[in-house]
Amino acid sequence: MNETTVCVVGNVATAPVYRELAAGPSARFRLAVTARYWDREKSAWTDGHTNFFTVWAGRQLAVNVAACVEVGQPLVVQGRLKVRTEVRDGQQQWASADIDAVAIGHDLARGTAAFQRRAKPEAALTASRPEPSWETPRPADTAGEEVPQQALEPAVVT
Repeated sequence: MNETTVCVVGNVATAPVYRELAAGPSARFRLAVTARYWDREKSAWTDGHTNFFTVWAGRQLAVNVAACVEVGQPLVVQGRLKVRTEVRDGQQQWASADIDAVAIGHDLARGTAAFQRRAKPEAALTASRPEPSWETPRPADTAGEEVPQQALEPAVVT
């Protein structure tokens, strides 16, 4: 409900790890996001601080990530931000920033990509019911009488 949605642009820092879980496919990888700014003194672009995010993908998105995302590729990731802090025995407190991805794509400002739609799995064959007959039965001839042609044709309403 009150979630923090983010859109980040960065480079893939680790190879995606794909798992088949009971809840469905899952994939994760690390994304490096480095701020860049114009340094007036040097008259050049300069790299700022780098943030690392663990990106989590589920279901079909996880399958597609495993198939086409590689280390070093520039990506755009949109999803819900979750920041966790933890203290382990005898160690300092540390924080982790995770993104539960909703959408992931290649950054076309820095290269090209060839999109290929995944084929839908074949639907399981189910017992098919016969198609109902929507035809209106013709009026029966009564005692050999001929039915006028008008009665056999549907009325046209305009």
